[in-house]
Amino acid sequence: MYDDKVLDVFLRDQKKLFDEPVAETRQEANDFLEELMAVVVGSADEVREYFEEEGVDFEAPEIEDILKADEVFEIGDGRYLIVEG
Repeated sequence: MYDDKVLDVFLRDQKKLFDEPVAETRQEANDFLEELMAVVVGSADEVREYFEEEGVDFEAPEIEDILKADEVFEIGDGRYLIVEG
């Protein structure tokens, strides 16, 4: 389960990753994120670690650049949602 804050951020910002909304309610967002196995991490460093573990090769990645990726949603409390569609 994703908490309300995570779901609200995804609902608000989903168009940065998808051309059309994929969810309109928290329940739809939760179901969609579960289906994609989206991940919530606790820090910017964990975002970088996630992509490294997934085999994404960044050339001298600056953390700011990684955090600007369409797949990364900043929750606002230090956490990040990573959605790979």
